This record gives sequence, C-alpha cells and structure tokens, in this order.
Amino acid sequence: MEQLVFYSGAVIIGLALLAWSSDRFVDGASGVAQSLGISPLVIGLTIVAFSTSAPEMLVSALSAWQGNNGIAIGNAVGSNIANMTLVLGVSALIVPLAVGPQTLHRETPILILAMLFALAILAWDSVLSRLDGLLLMSAMVFVIWLTIYLARKERGNKRKSINPEQTVATREKVSARVIWLLVSGSIVLLASAKLLVWGAVGVAQVFGVSDLIIGLTIVAVGTSLPELAASISAIKKGEHDMAVGNVIGSGLFNILAVLGIVGIVGPNTFNGEVIVRDYPLMLALVVIFYLFTRRCSGNQSFVIKRWVGGGLLALFFVYQGIILFGSTS
Repeated sequence: MEQLVFYSGAVIIGLALLAWSSDRFVDGASGVAQSLGISPLVIGLTIVAFSTSAPEMLVSALSAWQGNNGIAIGNAVGSNIANMTLVLGVSALIVPLAVGPQTLHRETPILILAMLFALAILAWDSVLSRLDGLLLMSAMVFVIWLTIYLARKERGNKRKSINPEQTVATREKVSARVIWLLVSGSIVLLASAKLLVWGAVGVAQVFGVSDLIIGLTIVAVGTSLPELAASISAIKKGEHDMAVGNVIGSGLFNILAVLGIVGIVGPNTFNGEVIVRDYPLMLALVVIFYLFTRRCSGNQSFVIKRWVGGGLLALFFVYQGIILFGSTS
C-alpha cells in the first residue's frame, strides 16, 4: 500500500511539472520559428518532436539495455497509437485543427514510408538486430537532413521579401529569451516525463501487469504525455501547424530513432504479437488520416473537426481496454 501511494505521488507531481514545462517549451519553440523565419510546422517536426520523443528514447534504451525489449518496442508502437488517437483527439476537441497542405502532401507520406520501412525490417525475421538498428537510425538522420534542407530553402525564399535589418533586430530582441524558455522548458519537460513514467510503471508492477502490456499502455501513454501537453499549449497559442507537426515528427522519431536505439543498444528477439496486432493499427491510423485529408488540394487546409477528435479519443480508450482486459483473460 505504501509503495502504491509513493508511485501515485510521483505520477501527480510529474503531471504538474509536465503542464508547467510544456507551456514554456512551446513559447520557446514558437520564438525560434519567428526569429529564424522557419515555419512552426518545421519546428514541430524537429525541435518539438525530438524533445517530446526523448522520453521514449530514454525509456526504450534503458529497457533494451536491461533485456526488456517488450517494453522498448511496445513503447515505440504504443506511443504512436497514443499520438494519433489521444493527442490528436484531445487537441481537436479543444479547437478544430487546421492541417496545412505541407503536412498533408509531404510530411504524412514520409511517416507512412518510414513505418513501412521499419515494418519490413521487423517482420523479416522477428529479430531487431544491431544492423537493423543502424539502418533505422540512418533513415532518421536522412529525414532530419531532408527537413532541415527544405526549411533552409524555405527560409531563403522568405528572406528575399524581408528587410535584413528588421530580421537582425528581431533576432537580437528575442534570442536570449527564446533560448532560456527552450532550454529550461525542455529540461523540466524531460525530467517530469521520466518521473511520471517511473511512477506509472511502479503502479503497474504493483498490480502485476506484464512488461509488454506496460510498454503498450502505461509507458506508451506516459511518454506520449509530453506530446499531448506540448500540442495543447501550441493550440492555445494558435500554432496548429506546430501541434500537428509535433505528432507527425514524434511518429518519425518513435518508429525510426526509438526502434533504432533499441536495436543498437539491446539487439534481441521480440514478441511477434506486436507486429500482428498493434503495428497494423498504428500504420492504419496514419494511412486513414492521409487518405481522409487527400480531398484538400493546392494551398487549402484540412480541418479536423471536434466530432473526429471525439472519435479518435474513443478509439484510444477502446484500444487500451482491449489490451488491458485481453491481457487478464
């Protein structure tokens, strides 16, 4: 009983710190976008996505190092499912999300290709080897390079229509504050996520839940809370592109970087049930999202309405219920 109270206290403190730090972090990320002339979507795909995916990387690396590949792989797949259902669902319930054409026609297809690439590697022999991990990490490096390259190209085009003196003045005005918000928010965000996951895993272990189920549910949801908190903060500030870019970018980091780290740190076999049951659901959610938004063309944005957000949130709870109750049957 004392352990349960102790772990529950860690969860509550972690949630409180998470809410505080995410607000500061999004302020800093938004400032970076404005001062460097980079779109909020690109910031969401890179800086925000990397920082909010860091808990998944840390937890999965530690789990793989200790030989618990069930937690590690379940964390990566489960976090993406939580991002597409819980994070997008709650975000759309708060404010209908306007998804820009760049996300619809470029970023989402990249995520689908990354998931198919990772699936081919995982399904080949049901072993996540060190070579597999290196291939996945190489793909992640390429995606980051491509994103930065396109961002620099976009920034170069914008500079032609902006007064250089005005740009320099803006940078001098916001750079110190932006860096402080970004660094302090990021540090507390990661620390609070770690505390939250540690407490949640402790609660799950008290009730005797298996490692695989912990990875797919408690750990996956816990490590997705930074994405949720950052996306909600971005939405409140009107940064819809940053919120959606955070989800897509986190999906890329989870499927390429997290699984890559697992393969490099702790190459091992894994439970094939994840590939048969959970991975197809993750992939289907992204594909359906892409197909559903393909109706938009040109510079037109697609709006994720509140009823869609409610449906995604309901799907999240149904999936969690199937995983949890199915594990006890």
